[in-house]
Amino acid sequence: MARYPSPRNGQQGGQTRIWIYVTSSLFLVAILYCGYHILGRRSQPNRRPNPRPLIDANVEQKLPLPAPKSQARPEPDLSQVAPKPTAESNPQVAKVIDEALALIKAEPSRVVDARDRLNELLPLPMSAQQLAFVKTQLSQLSARWLFGPLVLPNDKLCDIYKVKPGDQLRLIGRQCKVPHEILMEINNIKSPEALQAGRTMKVINGPFHARVYRSTFTLDLFLRNTYVRSFFVGLGKPGRETPTGLWIVKDKLISPTWTDPDTFKTYKAGDPDYPLGSRWISLKGIEGQAKDRTGFAIHGTKDPQQIGTPESRGCIRMHNGDAILIYNLLVPHLSKVEVVD
Repeated sequence: MARYPSPRNGQQGGQTRIWIYVTSSLFLVAILYCGYHILGRRSQPNRRPNPRPLIDANVEQKLPLPAPKSQARPEPDLSQVAPKPTAESNPQVAKVIDEALALIKAEPSRVVDARDRLNELLPLPMSAQQLAFVKTQLSQLSARWLFGPLVLPNDKLCDIYKVKPGDQLRLIGRQCKVPHEILMEINNIKSPEALQAGRTMKVINGPFHARVYRSTFTLDLFLRNTYVRSFFVGLGKPGRETPTGLWIVKDKLISPTWTDPDTFKTYKAGDPDYPLGSRWISLKGIEGQAKDRTGFAIHGTKDPQQIGTPESRGCIRMHNGDAILIYNLLVPHLSKVEVVD
């Protein structure tokens, strides 16, 4: 027997079709609404967050935080040359040396206080033995407060910095007035691209400077006003002496092509007789005999036997390893080099 749909079944089918239409309409409206907002956001220009200060004192660190310090730091007075050693010991110097040694041996060791006390002695008259002892102690202390990853308490020369997203090592170094190479070295960072946001790193408050003594063929390195260590150097030969006065670092190059001003022969880094070593730090004279003079530089050498002798054409020669270290510390247009007798 054939069956015909009853009016009740027809009513239910109509209601079902209406519900399907309503649900489909709402779903379509939702898709259009989401698409509108997504396209609207994409059409807006990218917005970058406001730059943050380099040093964030409010960040909790694993390393000890240094004491707060003033943003204004005086530039070093490179004209204050230590007097020549005296024949007799200076009792005042001997007393401070004993006090500094006690600070080093204290528990915990007060390295920064000892460093500052010893550094204040350098302008005072003292015997050659005292001067050598003071510089030796300061050089040994630099391995603890400077050339390592730790920031010691109350150190005004080093800080702690937590890397922010988007930070670049070169820009951090520029703001601290030191090359990024030294930041890589003391923080064991393999390459500038390996800097990771969120990590804690040590920064140095530069710049570095140098003073060269022609009489002793030595170069003293300073971080601002604080002595770091000394290096033996080679200087200009008679008739082409390294000019005294104040110089500023002009530029830095790695194994540049060089033309001998006397023979006009050009040397490239790969040549077996390349004379410049691995680094070249060009200088520009700004005061004294050095004023307005160019063509002079601090650089390495292929002949280490000439270190400690007057054999150059006026440049300051260093062992290649020392030249690399100085290259990683001096900053063009900021670091000064004073040459004195």
